Amino acid sequence: MEHSDATPFVRSSDLDPARLLAGLRPHQKQSGQSIASPFWSFDRTTWSELAQATPLPLTAADVERLRGKGERMDTTEIEEIYLPLSRLLNLYVSARRKKHRLTREFFAPLRASGHDPAPQHIPFVIGVAGSVAVGKSTTARVLREMMARWPDTPKVELVTTDGFLFPNAELARRGLTSRKGFPESYDRRALMRFLSKVKSGAEEARAPVYSHHTYDIVPGAEITVRSPDVLIVEGLNVLQPPRPRADGKVGMSVSDYFDFSVYVDAAAGDIRQWYIDRFMELKSGAFTQPDSYFHRYSELTEDEALTLAGEIWDSINAPNLRENVAPSRGRADLILTKSADHSVRRIQLRKL
Repeated sequence: MEHSDATPFVRSSDLDPARLLAGLRPHQKQSGQSIASPFWSFDRTTWSELAQATPLPLTAADVERLRGKGERMDTTEIEEIYLPLSRLLNLYVSARRKKHRLTREFFAPLRASGHDPAPQHIPFVIGVAGSVAVGKSTTARVLREMMARWPDTPKVELVTTDGFLFPNAELARRGLTSRKGFPESYDRRALMRFLSKVKSGAEEARAPVYSHHTYDIVPGAEITVRSPDVLIVEGLNVLQPPRPRADGKVGMSVSDYFDFSVYVDAAAGDIRQWYIDRFMELKSGAFTQPDSYFHRYSELTEDEALTLAGEIWDSINAPNLRENVAPSRGRADLILTKSADHSVRRIQLRKL
Protein backbone atom coordinates (compact mmCIF):
# COMPACT_ATOMS: atom_id res chain seq x y z
CA MET A 1 0.00 0.00 0.00
CA GLU A 2 1.33 3.44 -0.90
CA HIS A 3 1.58 5.63 2.14
CA SER A 4 2.76 9.15 2.85
CA ASP A 5 5.20 9.83 5.67
CA ALA A 6 3.75 13.29 6.12
CA THR A 7 3.62 14.78 9.59
CA PRO A 8 0.35 13.96 11.43
CA PHE A 9 -2.13 16.71 10.64
CA VAL A 10 -3.97 17.05 13.96
CA ARG A 11 -3.04 17.15 17.61
CA SER A 12 -4.25 14.44 19.96
CA SER A 13 -6.09 17.15 21.89
CA ASP A 14 -8.29 17.67 18.82
CA LEU A 15 -9.69 14.13 19.08
CA ASP A 16 -12.86 15.11 20.87
CA PRO A 17 -16.26 14.00 19.49
CA ALA A 18 -18.00 16.96 21.13
CA ARG A 19 -15.68 19.39 19.34
CA LEU A 20 -16.12 17.57 16.06
CA LEU A 21 -19.89 18.00 15.82
CA ALA A 22 -20.46 20.92 18.21
CA GLY A 23 -22.20 23.88 16.64
CA LEU A 24 -23.26 22.11 13.47
CA ARG A 25 -26.90 22.54 12.56
CA PRO A 26 -28.38 19.36 11.05
CA HIS A 27 -31.08 20.06 8.49
CA GLN A 28 -34.59 19.11 9.59
CA LYS A 29 -37.80 18.93 7.60
CA GLN A 30 -40.18 21.87 7.55
CA SER A 31 -42.55 22.46 10.45
CA GLY A 32 -45.48 20.08 10.42
CA GLN A 33 -43.51 17.26 8.85
CA SER A 34 -42.08 14.29 10.68
CA ILE A 35 -38.41 14.56 11.68
CA ALA A 36 -38.25 11.11 13.25
CA SER A 37 -35.21 9.88 11.35
CA PRO A 38 -32.32 7.68 12.50
CA PHE A 39 -29.94 10.10 10.72
CA TRP A 40 -28.57 13.56 11.25
CA SER A 41 -28.52 15.35 7.89
CA PHE A 42 -25.97 18.01 6.87
CA ASP A 43 -25.62 20.01 3.69
CA ARG A 44 -22.18 20.40 2.15
CA THR A 45 -21.53 23.88 3.51
CA THR A 46 -22.35 22.92 7.08
CA TRP A 47 -20.34 19.70 6.97
CA SER A 48 -17.31 21.49 5.53
CA GLU A 49 -17.10 23.68 8.64
CA LEU A 50 -15.55 20.66 10.35
CA ALA A 51 -12.45 20.91 8.16
CA GLN A 52 -11.60 24.56 8.76
CA ALA A 53 -8.83 24.02 11.32
CA THR A 54 -7.26 20.96 9.71
CA PRO A 55 -4.62 21.11 6.94
CA LEU A 56 -5.15 19.03 3.82
CA PRO A 57 -2.98 15.88 3.87
CA LEU A 58 -3.28 15.00 0.16
CA THR A 59 -1.64 16.81 -2.75
CA ALA A 60 -3.20 17.45 -6.14
CA ALA A 61 -1.02 14.61 -7.50
CA ASP A 62 -2.41 12.26 -4.83
CA VAL A 63 -5.98 13.16 -5.81
CA GLU A 64 -5.27 12.57 -9.51
CA ARG A 65 -3.80 9.15 -8.74
CA LEU A 66 -6.82 8.16 -6.64
CA ARG A 67 -9.51 9.46 -8.96
CA GLY A 68 -11.62 6.80 -10.67
CA LYS A 69 -12.84 6.73 -14.26
CA GLY A 70 -15.41 9.48 -14.76
CA GLU A 71 -14.78 10.95 -11.32
CA ARG A 72 -14.37 14.71 -10.98
CA MET A 73 -12.99 14.67 -7.46
CA ASP A 74 -10.60 17.50 -6.65
CA THR A 75 -8.73 18.74 -3.58
CA THR A 76 -11.75 20.83 -2.53
CA GLU A 77 -13.91 17.68 -2.39
CA ILE A 78 -11.22 15.94 -0.35
CA GLU A 79 -10.93 18.83 2.07
CA GLU A 80 -14.62 19.60 2.55
CA ILE A 81 -16.05 16.07 2.60
CA TYR A 82 -13.43 13.39 3.25
CA LEU A 83 -11.17 15.22 5.67
CA PRO A 84 -13.98 15.66 8.25
CA LEU A 85 -15.11 12.08 7.62
CA SER A 86 -11.61 10.76 8.26
CA ARG A 87 -11.53 12.72 11.53
CA LEU A 88 -14.83 11.20 12.61
CA LEU A 89 -13.69 7.70 11.71
CA ASN A 90 -10.46 8.20 13.63
CA LEU A 91 -12.53 9.05 16.69
CA TYR A 92 -14.57 5.89 16.20
CA VAL A 93 -11.41 3.80 15.87
CA SER A 94 -10.10 5.29 19.13
CA ALA A 95 -13.41 4.58 20.89
CA ARG A 96 -13.44 1.01 19.57
CA ARG A 97 -9.93 0.45 20.88
CA LYS A 98 -10.90 1.76 24.30
CA LYS A 99 -13.89 -0.59 24.39
CA HIS A 100 -11.65 -3.49 23.42
CA ARG A 101 -9.11 -2.61 26.10
CA LEU A 102 -11.81 -2.50 28.75
CA THR A 103 -13.13 -5.86 27.57
CA ARG A 104 -9.68 -7.41 27.89
CA GLU A 105 -9.37 -5.97 31.39
CA PHE A 106 -12.72 -7.52 32.27
CA PHE A 107 -11.51 -10.95 31.09
CA ALA A 108 -8.09 -10.62 32.74
CA PRO A 109 -8.92 -13.06 35.59
CA LEU A 110 -9.60 -15.80 33.03
CA ARG A 111 -6.16 -15.49 31.44
CA ALA A 112 -4.56 -16.85 34.60
CA SER A 113 -6.36 -20.14 33.92
CA GLY A 114 -5.42 -20.18 30.23
CA HIS A 115 -8.60 -18.65 28.80
CA ASP A 116 -8.34 -15.49 26.72
CA PRO A 117 -11.55 -14.87 24.74
CA ALA A 118 -10.49 -11.38 23.61
CA PRO A 119 -7.47 -11.19 21.24
CA GLN A 120 -5.00 -8.36 21.73
CA HIS A 121 -5.71 -6.70 18.37
CA ILE A 122 -8.83 -6.58 16.22
CA PRO A 123 -8.92 -4.40 13.07
CA PHE A 124 -11.56 -1.72 12.72
CA VAL A 125 -13.58 -2.68 9.60
CA ILE A 126 -15.31 -0.12 7.37
CA GLY A 127 -17.76 -1.15 4.65
CA VAL A 128 -18.29 1.01 1.55
CA ALA A 129 -21.36 0.24 -0.58
CA GLY A 130 -23.14 1.74 -3.56
CA SER A 131 -24.06 1.21 -7.20
CA VAL A 132 -21.82 0.45 -10.14
CA ALA A 133 -20.35 3.76 -11.42
CA VAL A 134 -21.42 5.81 -8.39
CA GLY A 135 -17.82 6.30 -7.23
CA LYS A 136 -17.62 3.97 -4.25
CA SER A 137 -14.20 2.67 -5.31
CA THR A 138 -12.79 6.20 -5.31
CA THR A 139 -14.42 6.85 -1.94
CA ALA A 140 -12.78 3.71 -0.54
CA ARG A 141 -9.35 4.62 -1.96
CA VAL A 142 -9.52 8.16 -0.59
CA LEU A 143 -10.61 6.94 2.84
CA ARG A 144 -7.69 4.51 2.86
CA GLU A 145 -5.22 7.31 2.11
CA MET A 146 -6.80 9.71 4.62
CA MET A 147 -7.04 7.17 7.43
CA ALA A 148 -3.43 6.06 6.91
CA ARG A 149 -2.24 9.60 7.59
CA TRP A 150 -3.49 9.56 11.15
CA PRO A 151 -0.71 8.79 13.64
CA ASP A 152 -2.57 5.94 15.36
CA THR A 153 -3.86 4.18 12.20
CA PRO A 154 -0.84 4.00 9.85
CA LYS A 155 -1.73 0.58 8.47
CA VAL A 156 -4.93 0.67 6.41
CA GLU A 157 -5.82 -2.06 3.91
CA LEU A 158 -8.47 -2.12 1.18
CA VAL A 159 -10.22 -5.22 -0.17
CA THR A 160 -12.97 -5.23 -2.81
CA THR A 161 -15.63 -7.91 -2.91
CA ASP A 162 -15.03 -8.32 -6.66
CA GLY A 163 -12.43 -10.89 -5.62
CA PHE A 164 -15.20 -12.99 -4.11
CA LEU A 165 -17.20 -13.24 -7.33
CA PHE A 166 -17.46 -16.77 -8.61
CA PRO A 167 -15.10 -17.35 -11.59
CA ASN A 168 -16.74 -16.93 -14.98
CA ALA A 169 -16.74 -20.69 -15.58
CA GLU A 170 -18.61 -21.25 -12.32
CA LEU A 171 -21.08 -18.46 -13.12
CA ALA A 172 -21.75 -20.12 -16.47
CA ARG A 173 -22.23 -23.50 -14.80
CA ARG A 174 -24.79 -21.98 -12.45
CA GLY A 175 -26.54 -20.02 -15.20
CA LEU A 176 -25.54 -16.71 -13.65
CA THR A 177 -23.44 -15.14 -16.41
CA SER A 178 -25.97 -12.36 -16.95
CA ARG A 179 -26.37 -11.91 -13.17
CA LYS A 180 -22.78 -10.98 -12.45
CA GLY A 181 -22.76 -8.46 -9.60
CA PHE A 182 -26.06 -9.69 -8.16
CA PRO A 183 -25.84 -11.16 -4.63
CA GLU A 184 -26.03 -14.76 -5.85
CA SER A 185 -22.93 -14.29 -8.06
CA TYR A 186 -20.61 -14.00 -5.03
CA ASP A 187 -18.97 -16.74 -3.01
CA ARG A 188 -20.57 -15.43 0.14
CA ARG A 189 -19.20 -18.21 2.33
CA ALA A 190 -15.63 -17.40 1.30
CA LEU A 191 -16.21 -13.70 2.01
CA MET A 192 -17.68 -14.46 5.42
CA ARG A 193 -14.75 -16.76 6.25
CA PHE A 194 -12.31 -14.00 5.29
CA LEU A 195 -14.04 -11.39 7.45
CA SER A 196 -14.42 -13.81 10.34
CA LYS A 197 -10.67 -14.42 10.27
CA VAL A 198 -9.94 -10.69 10.20
CA LYS A 199 -12.25 -9.98 13.14
CA SER A 200 -10.93 -12.94 15.13
CA GLY A 201 -7.58 -11.18 15.33
CA ALA A 202 -5.74 -13.58 13.00
CA GLU A 203 -2.26 -12.48 11.99
CA GLU A 204 -3.21 -12.71 8.33
CA ALA A 205 -6.19 -13.37 6.07
CA ARG A 206 -6.18 -14.00 2.32
CA ALA A 207 -8.61 -12.81 -0.35
CA PRO A 208 -8.86 -13.74 -4.06
CA VAL A 209 -7.96 -11.20 -6.76
CA TYR A 210 -10.28 -10.02 -9.55
CA SER A 211 -9.07 -8.50 -12.82
CA HIS A 212 -11.25 -5.90 -14.52
CA HIS A 213 -9.02 -6.36 -17.56
CA THR A 214 -9.82 -10.06 -18.01
CA TYR A 215 -13.22 -9.72 -16.31
CA ASP A 216 -12.49 -12.77 -14.17
CA ILE A 217 -10.85 -14.07 -11.00
CA VAL A 218 -7.06 -14.33 -11.38
CA PRO A 219 -6.17 -18.02 -10.81
CA GLY A 220 -3.89 -18.49 -7.82
CA ALA A 221 -3.56 -14.76 -7.04
CA GLU A 222 -4.30 -13.56 -3.51
CA ILE A 223 -4.28 -10.40 -1.42
CA THR A 224 -2.84 -10.98 2.04
CA VAL A 225 -4.17 -8.77 4.82
CA ARG A 226 -1.84 -8.78 7.82
CA SER A 227 -3.48 -7.49 10.98
CA PRO A 228 -4.15 -3.90 9.83
CA ASP A 229 -5.31 -1.06 12.03
CA VAL A 230 -8.21 -0.49 9.63
CA LEU A 231 -9.65 -2.68 6.88
CA ILE A 232 -11.92 -1.12 4.25
CA VAL A 233 -14.23 -3.55 2.42
CA GLU A 234 -15.77 -2.10 -0.74
CA GLY A 235 -18.53 -3.71 -2.79
CA LEU A 236 -21.99 -3.51 -4.31
CA ASN A 237 -23.80 -5.72 -1.83
CA VAL A 238 -21.85 -5.44 1.43
CA LEU A 239 -24.87 -3.97 3.25
CA GLN A 240 -27.29 -6.73 2.23
CA PRO A 241 -29.40 -7.96 5.18
CA PRO A 242 -28.86 -11.52 6.44
CA ARG A 243 -30.54 -14.29 4.47
CA PRO A 244 -33.10 -16.62 6.04
CA ARG A 245 -31.73 -20.15 6.18
CA ALA A 246 -33.50 -23.32 5.09
CA ASP A 247 -34.44 -24.06 8.71
CA GLY A 248 -36.12 -20.65 9.04
CA LYS A 249 -33.37 -19.14 11.15
CA VAL A 250 -31.57 -15.96 10.10
CA GLY A 251 -27.82 -16.23 9.55
CA MET A 252 -25.12 -13.59 9.70
CA SER A 253 -24.57 -10.89 7.10
CA VAL A 254 -21.35 -9.37 5.80
CA SER A 255 -22.18 -6.10 7.55
CA ASP A 256 -22.22 -7.88 10.93
CA TYR A 257 -18.43 -7.67 10.74
CA PHE A 258 -18.40 -3.91 10.11
CA ASP A 259 -17.64 -1.30 12.75
CA PHE A 260 -18.81 1.46 10.42
CA SER A 261 -20.38 1.59 6.95
CA VAL A 262 -20.70 4.16 4.17
CA TYR A 263 -23.23 4.18 1.33
CA VAL A 264 -22.46 6.32 -1.73
CA ASP A 265 -25.75 7.50 -3.21
CA ALA A 266 -27.00 9.46 -6.24
CA ALA A 267 -30.05 9.72 -8.47
CA ALA A 268 -30.45 6.63 -10.66
CA GLY A 269 -30.51 8.76 -13.81
CA ASP A 270 -27.22 10.40 -12.91
CA ILE A 271 -25.56 7.05 -12.19
CA ARG A 272 -26.76 5.71 -15.54
CA GLN A 273 -25.14 8.64 -17.33
CA TRP A 274 -21.90 8.18 -15.36
CA TYR A 275 -21.86 4.51 -16.36
CA ILE A 276 -22.28 5.39 -20.03
CA ASP A 277 -19.59 8.09 -19.80
CA ARG A 278 -17.20 5.62 -18.19
CA PHE A 279 -17.98 2.98 -20.83
CA MET A 280 -17.16 5.44 -23.60
CA GLU A 281 -13.90 6.42 -21.92
CA LEU A 282 -12.91 2.78 -21.54
CA LYS A 283 -13.87 2.12 -25.18
CA SER A 284 -11.07 4.41 -26.34
CA GLY A 285 -8.75 3.36 -23.50
CA ALA A 286 -8.51 -0.01 -21.76
CA PHE A 287 -10.82 -1.75 -24.25
CA THR A 288 -8.34 -1.09 -27.08
CA GLN A 289 -5.81 -3.50 -25.55
CA PRO A 290 -5.91 -6.79 -27.50
CA ASP A 291 -6.04 -8.99 -24.39
CA SER A 292 -8.91 -7.05 -22.79
CA TYR A 293 -12.09 -9.07 -22.28
CA PHE A 294 -13.99 -6.14 -23.81
CA HIS A 295 -11.65 -5.56 -26.76
CA ARG A 296 -14.48 -6.18 -29.24
CA TYR A 297 -16.30 -3.12 -27.89
CA SER A 298 -13.44 -0.83 -28.94
CA GLU A 299 -14.38 -1.45 -32.57
CA LEU A 300 -17.94 -0.20 -32.18
CA THR A 301 -18.99 3.14 -33.60
CA GLU A 302 -19.81 5.90 -31.12
CA ASP A 303 -23.55 5.42 -31.63
CA GLU A 304 -23.28 1.65 -31.29
CA ALA A 305 -21.25 1.99 -28.10
CA LEU A 306 -23.68 4.47 -26.58
CA THR A 307 -26.60 2.17 -27.36
CA LEU A 308 -24.84 -0.89 -25.94
CA ALA A 309 -23.79 0.90 -22.74
CA GLY A 310 -27.38 1.99 -22.16
CA GLU A 311 -28.67 -1.53 -22.79
CA ILE A 312 -26.18 -3.07 -20.37
CA TRP A 313 -27.15 -0.58 -17.70
CA ASP A 314 -30.88 -1.03 -18.22
CA SER A 315 -30.81 -4.83 -18.32
CA ILE A 316 -28.25 -5.61 -15.59
CA ASN A 317 -27.05 -2.73 -13.44
CA ALA A 318 -30.34 -0.88 -13.06
CA PRO A 319 -32.27 -3.98 -11.84
CA ASN A 320 -29.44 -4.84 -9.42
CA LEU A 321 -29.45 -1.29 -8.08
CA ARG A 322 -33.22 -1.25 -7.73
CA GLU A 323 -33.65 -4.73 -6.26
CA ASN A 324 -30.54 -5.20 -4.13
CA VAL A 325 -28.19 -2.25 -3.73
CA ALA A 326 -30.51 0.72 -3.11
CA PRO A 327 -32.68 -1.11 -0.53
CA SER A 328 -29.56 -1.55 1.65
CA ARG A 329 -28.98 2.23 1.81
CA GLY A 330 -30.79 2.66 5.13
CA ARG A 331 -28.51 0.11 6.81
CA ALA A 332 -25.46 2.37 6.44
CA ASP A 333 -23.97 4.46 9.24
CA LEU A 334 -23.25 7.31 6.85
CA ILE A 335 -24.73 8.22 3.45
CA LEU A 336 -22.92 10.44 0.95
CA THR A 337 -25.40 11.80 -1.60
CA LYS A 338 -23.93 13.13 -4.85
CA SER A 339 -25.13 15.72 -7.33
CA ALA A 340 -25.07 15.27 -11.09
CA ASP A 341 -21.53 16.72 -11.21
CA HIS A 342 -20.27 13.97 -8.84
CA SER A 343 -19.79 16.36 -5.91
CA VAL A 344 -21.24 15.34 -2.54
CA ARG A 345 -24.13 17.63 -1.64
CA ARG A 346 -25.51 15.98 1.49
CA ILE A 347 -24.17 13.88 4.32
CA GLN A 348 -26.38 11.78 6.59
CA LEU A 349 -24.87 10.33 9.76
CA ARG A 350 -26.66 7.74 11.86
CA LYS A 351 -27.56 9.08 15.27
CA LEU A 352 -25.75 7.61 18.25
